[in-house]
Amino acid sequence: MVIDNRGYRLGVGIIISNQDGKLFWGRRYGRKGAWQFPQGGVFPYETVEETMFRELREEVGLLPSDVEILGVGRKWLYYQLPLNMRRHFQLPLCIGQKQRWFLLRLVSEDNKICLDQPSPEFDMWHWVDYWYPAHHVIFFKRQIYMCALKEFSHLIVKSPNSHRY
Repeated sequence: MVIDNRGYRLGVGIIISNQDGKLFWGRRYGRKGAWQFPQGGVFPYETVEETMFRELREEVGLLPSDVEILGVGRKWLYYQLPLNMRRHFQLPLCIGQKQRWFLLRLVSEDNKICLDQPSPEFDMWHWVDYWYPAHHVIFFKRQIYMCALKEFSHLIVKSPNSHRY
């Protein structure tokens, strides 16, 4: 994985929507209260789009033909890991993530989503309302989730009343 000179690991965040504007919400494998969007780190030989498609396949079993890209974040979004979650024994030290976000629409059936992967990231998933993840992700990711959701909201949220958060 790539860690920049400030200590941020380069990665992607992936928001998957269905035809009704609901979002994929996955529970981290073996962690009862840890729910999030698919995400992952960029390898030095990959573009961020290649990373997104690799992570999509590795984490939820979807292929490029199963989705359409609705939006790509205009800029990198950052979050810092709490001090107790940093791996101080690893060099270079990673203090957080620098992510480029993607909004995808599932164009295949729900049954194409497959969590049974060689190294599973998620053990359960369901569709949630658009703004739900911003309030239910782990605390140190809330700001980055809100920023990504705000940036893409015009592509999904149809009613002005749905924009409440």
